[in-house]
Amino acid sequence: MIGFSTTAALGLLLSTAAFAADAEIATSAQPTVNDDYSTRPSLKVTIDRAKVVRIAKTADTIIIGNPTIVDATIQDGRTIVLTGRAFGVTNLIILDSDGEPIVDETIVVEGPKHRTVRIYRQADRETLACDPVCEPTMTLGDTNGSFTMIGAQIEARNKSAAEANALK
Repeated sequence: MIGFSTTAALGLLLSTAAFAADAEIATSAQPTVNDDYSTRPSLKVTIDRAKVVRIAKTADTIIIGNPTIVDATIQDGRTIVLTGRAFGVTNLIILDSDGEPIVDETIVVEGPKHRTVRIYRQADRETLACDPVCEPTMTLGDTNGSFTMIGAQIEARNKSAAEANALK
């Protein structure tokens, strides 16, 4: 039988290992996509965040399997900006000016992992962004009531700001 202190130590060890793995992912340098894209794991993008990706050759065309999941723009010939739009998995294909593929990559759009709190009330979920104070935020997957209320507040605030700017 495992005693409380052994179980607690095991739990601490496992949570420390999980934190270290997350920290390594969170602090890694911006990804560089190589010609050898077949051996790379999927590229992860956080929803509502932009990620800069540098490629080995000059891009001419970008193809996104499902543009409702991720958006991609060519910043300059070798710099691509990916923006997560919705949770999910899709693919990114980049072609050079001859129509040859430079990149064929799986893209995974995930939710934020840091500085957010999710509150569950049975099947209902609400998300808070916490840095340093927790505030409600619109997050896909939250209950309709919470999502709609926050959206209406943001819309009313933006309308008020636009009206104030029009008076100047």
